[in-house]
Amino acid sequence: MPMGHTATAEAGSGGLTATEHRLANGLRVVLSEDHLTPVAAVCLWYDVGSRHEVKGRTGLAHLFEHLMFQGSKQVHGNGHFELVQGAGGSLNGTTSFERTNYFETMPAHQLELALWLEADRMGSLLSALDEESMENQRDVVKNERRQRYDNVPYGTAFEKLTALSYPEGHPYHHTPIGSMADLDAATLDDARAFFRTYYAPNNAVLSIVGDIDPEQTLAWVEKYFGSIPSHDGKQPPRDGSLPERIGEELREVVEEDVPARALMAAYRLPEDGTRACDAADLALTVLGSGESSRLYNRLVRRDRTAVTAGFGLLRLAGAPSLGWLDVKTSGDVEVPVIEAAVDEELARFAAEGPTPEEMERAQAQLEREWLDRLGTVAGRADELCRFAVLFGDPQLALTAVQRVLDVTAEEVQEIAKARLRPDNRAVLVYEPVASADGAGNAADPEGTADAADPEGTVDAAGSPAPGNAADETQQEEEAAK
Repeated sequence: MPMGHTATAEAGSGGLTATEHRLANGLRVVLSEDHLTPVAAVCLWYDVGSRHEVKGRTGLAHLFEHLMFQGSKQVHGNGHFELVQGAGGSLNGTTSFERTNYFETMPAHQLELALWLEADRMGSLLSALDEESMENQRDVVKNERRQRYDNVPYGTAFEKLTALSYPEGHPYHHTPIGSMADLDAATLDDARAFFRTYYAPNNAVLSIVGDIDPEQTLAWVEKYFGSIPSHDGKQPPRDGSLPERIGEELREVVEEDVPARALMAAYRLPEDGTRACDAADLALTVLGSGESSRLYNRLVRRDRTAVTAGFGLLRLAGAPSLGWLDVKTSGDVEVPVIEAAVDEELARFAAEGPTPEEMERAQAQLEREWLDRLGTVAGRADELCRFAVLFGDPQLALTAVQRVLDVTAEEVQEIAKARLRPDNRAVLVYEPVASADGAGNAADPEGTADAADPEGTVDAAGSPAPGNAADETQQEEEAAK
């Protein structure tokens, strides 16, 4: 049976509790009871993302995530989707720089089915992985890249800014979608080796949240996952640390058929899991989150030089986080006008700091976002996995709200002064050019990429997936499988 467990209901957790267990094969299991509604969420995080990839094989983590939906020993073809949806559940899978996750939300009485399905593909996917499924999903991912990156306005902005922000050779220099050339180069042997290395129980965390019986749930976990062997061949990801500041402004001008000029920038910010990162999150919330933010009020409402203005945080644990600025200009306004106004607002914020009212509003906004996540069984399951995989302790998810509320205005001002400056950013300027037929896309002046979701999160069914700049922005996801 599973070994060991802990339980807490610490201050700031809202009364939520979690228990942690570990199987003999190394699988970490986190349970959180919630009997409000008769549903249960299953979330499985594997400690593998695009930062683990090597040169020439970018996009392999994301490609393999697609392959996980192509059948296993006892579940053929599209059976995973069919069984979950036929039982009244929903499911998905996503890939980021730092992890790959899979999740189902089920009627409580169908929990065993979800556990069996996840265990079957963890333990037996290789028996179903063949050239046909490899070619099928390679084409799907390449088409996803065309539809969401290469052939849409501003579609490659996230990829370009990431490449500017992290130097060549850095594990975060490339995004999870990968390049066309590397997707073409991936072989079946690559995929098999990838599975053997990373898709092992001792490289995963399984969280189960909702209307569950802990004893019965642990018995099912042991029954279905307990016999899967561990694997010790994984190498740690390359070091992602960098200096606190870039040291200069990096800039690229992109001339494309886009509906409006745009100014986008990425600022190097503290790593996730630190108090300084929470302070940065609050700074960006005051400056650019929502219509009450400073940048929106200045650029959209007062100056009327922009149609949208946002500033969001891409939290990363293994490398500096990034602050994402995204402004689309109004009419014929030139980018230098926008940039001067942005720099003026950032300098004023660094000099004066947030007002008490701004701090209260920003903390309330982030508190609501966190409570929204923890308040759903799926959101809580995901956060428990995230803190277990990236920071070693799932209990930290239950006290994250309090850590944000403990940050002071002085800390927010200090991080703005130190980091939100021209010598610590990569800048992307979009200048429109006429398309071949002379027609533009004026109906969508905001385009498809924004600071709140620079990666354009899409789920396994091809529709927009829930996300926010604090976390889900990390997901570089799924087209229809």
